[in-house]
Order: sequence, then structure tokens, then C-alpha cells
Amino acid sequence: MIAAQGLRKAGLAWSVVICVAGFSSAVFAQDKSVAPGINQPFIDRPFEAWAESFHKEGREVFDKRNEIVAASQVKPGMTVADIGAGTGLFSRLFSNAVGAGGKVYAVDITKPFVDATMANVKKEGFPNITGVVNTPKDVPVPAGSVDVAFLSDVYHHFEYPQAMLRAMHAALKPGGTLAIVEFDRIEGVSSPRILEHVRQDKATLIKEAEGEGFKLIEEKRFMKQNYFLRFAKQ
Repeated sequence: MIAAQGLRKAGLAWSVVICVAGFSSAVFAQDKSVAPGINQPFIDRPFEAWAESFHKEGREVFDKRNEIVAASQVKPGMTVADIGAGTGLFSRLFSNAVGAGGKVYAVDITKPFVDATMANVKKEGFPNITGVVNTPKDVPVPAGSVDVAFLSDVYHHFEYPQAMLRAMHAALKPGGTLAIVEFDRIEGVSSPRILEHVRQDKATLIKEAEGEGFKLIEEKRFMKQNYFLRFAKQ
């Protein structure tokens, strides 16, 4: 009996070791960037150059910007987090959509972008936009304060997608939604630039989002290079 108890204790000890080892591996995997260096160009290239390339006819998300805003189902009085806001193209559009009673967080990891965007929107008369500088792993806005989290050609720039999905989930109100515009990565179909630059295909993005507490509720196809997905917080 003593021997049996010893075996049970030994087995329990090994179970603990295995669980801890497994947990450590999971943490290590989550802490490893899936796209190291992908955001460096936004630091190396000046804000003005990016603004010129982002706000121009011929760029699909610029040409379809009004359809994208409509598909996001933003209403007056809502709070929107424009994550990866860049030069503030969609932050301005959402500002108009939510009106004086709403709020827009222009969130970006590049502080010079946030500073320049805020200087511009202040001069242009968008008082309901607040600039927020985040890290690659967080969305530093009040928990449960956001109605719609929005990403435009940003998801593939997440170095830590699990952490960012969890952060967006925490930022959203119960029943809040996550709207994603992303390049459609299809082997043998997409351009070489997209195949090289974009990490995940649509199925992978959906799987990752649903693995972190989101449910796909809508897909719209009104673009050629990009798709539009809307998720609900579960």
C-alpha cells in the first residue's frame, strides 16, 4: 500500500511537471513574434510619405472607404477603436459617423503617427478623436468601453495576434463587434506582394479570432483584393 501511494505521488509529481512544461511552452509560443520587423517601415518612413500613399485614389480601401464604414455598422453615440489607425483615414470617417455624442480612439503603435494625426484632426475640427499609443500586445483603452473595434489591413501586422485579440475582446462592451478588413491571401491567386507580406489567409484569421472569444457573424465581398469580416464578442 505504501508502495502504491508512492507510485501515485510520483505520478502526480510527473503530471505537475508535464503540465508546467506544457504551460511554459504555450507561454513561450505566445511571446514569440509571428512577424518580427513587419512594422519597422512605419518607423523608418516619415508620416507625410505614408499619408500620401494611404489617402489616394487607386488604393482599394481608400476607394471603398464609405462602403467599409457602412458595413461596420457604426451608429451615432457609439465608441469606436480604430486600431492601427495610421494616418487617421478611418478615424475621421468614424468621427463623423458617431457624431458629437460618440468617441473615436485612434490607436497606433507608432507614436509619431499618433502625434501627427492628432495635430491634423485638431486643426480639421474633429474633437471626438482621442489618440492612443499602444504596444504590439495591448489596446490601452478602458475595459468594456468600445462598441466597435476596427482594423483595416492591420491584422497581418500583429506580431502577437493572440494578445491583441484578447486586448480587443477586453476593450469591447458585451455584445460589441470587431470589424476587420484584410488582404485576401490565396496561394496561386493573390499577388506576389500579398503572398509575401501577409501571414495568414482568411480561414486562419477566423480560426484565431474565434479561438479568443469572437464569433463570425458576417462576411461581405465588395472589394477585389480585400474581404470584410464582422465578429461579435462572446
